[in-house]
Amino acid sequence: MPVHPDVAGRFHYLDGLTSMGEAYADPVLVRRIRQFQAWEPAAEPPAARIRGESAPGPHGPVPLRIYTPAAEVPSRAPCLVWLHGGGFIAGGLDMRESDWTAREVCAGARAVVVSVDYRLAVGGVHYPVPHDDTVAAVAWVRERADELGIDPARITIGGASAGANLTAGAALKLRDRDGWAPAALVLAYPVLHARFPPPSASLAAALAELPPLFREPPGEGNPLSENYLGGPPSSADGYAFAAGAVLDGLSPTLVLNAEYDCLRASGEAFTAAAALAGVDVRQVMIRGMLHGFLDLPAEVAPVRRCLELIAETVTRGGATDAAAVTS
Repeated sequence: MPVHPDVAGRFHYLDGLTSMGEAYADPVLVRRIRQFQAWEPAAEPPAARIRGESAPGPHGPVPLRIYTPAAEVPSRAPCLVWLHGGGFIAGGLDMRESDWTAREVCAGARAVVVSVDYRLAVGGVHYPVPHDDTVAAVAWVRERADELGIDPARITIGGASAGANLTAGAALKLRDRDGWAPAALVLAYPVLHARFPPPSASLAAALAELPPLFREPPGEGNPLSENYLGGPPSSADGYAFAAGAVLDGLSPTLVLNAEYDCLRASGEAFTAAAALAGVDVRQVMIRGMLHGFLDLPAEVAPVRRCLELIAETVTRGGATDAAAVTS
């Protein structure tokens, strides 16, 4: 289907922009990107009770934000450990993809949501530091299930973009190190390959409909991957980029791909590999959406349905049977 009209109606802010790297290097052009991204919701996301915590990690404490439903929580509630995106170099607990998603899933699933403020790959920080932070955070939640009022058998790990990468890597590490698996994984528009697979014919056609700013191919020398790794893509192991891992025994997994996203190729290839490994994996196409759509208000219909799918997965502790989400 076409790009969602609420998104396409804002493309005029990006007229003349051809390179994301060049745009972010120019304060004037950055303001235009911010205008494109500046969605104001018709209604605020659900209320929640929020408190801060921290998990001990090998690189120091890992800040956490814990969301509990404003209404009474059932005993042994389900839990989502959530990782924001940002290309490993940006993002935080206050970004909409983090805070709004946590609030929506907290209310929709009547779940405890633990949002993780992992260290970013800036100032000389590289893999495995963000990965180690994520593993430490999930282990902290697992070990404090009684204190948090959650069912240890109903812990789901999820994330968006770079956060989906960290989600998959942490699940693999905990499988191998501890023999433990979460109830489910949620991977929203994930980046799971250090070298991205080429787009399918249908994806290439979809990308051709976008403004030039969104058509830049990641290429072999993807700078975000190289920055995260602190070296070339060939240095990646399966915990850094899960597409290179043995996937047998991975938890039931929900992959949420944006229709108009070059990273869709990574999610599609990972889904196929996981299925061949015997993983209970479901891929859901979020129609009409671009990368990062969880930064949009839930009143945008595909975003609302996507949040409902995440909440359903957290509630049930397994991947959803849904096939596609449209407007």
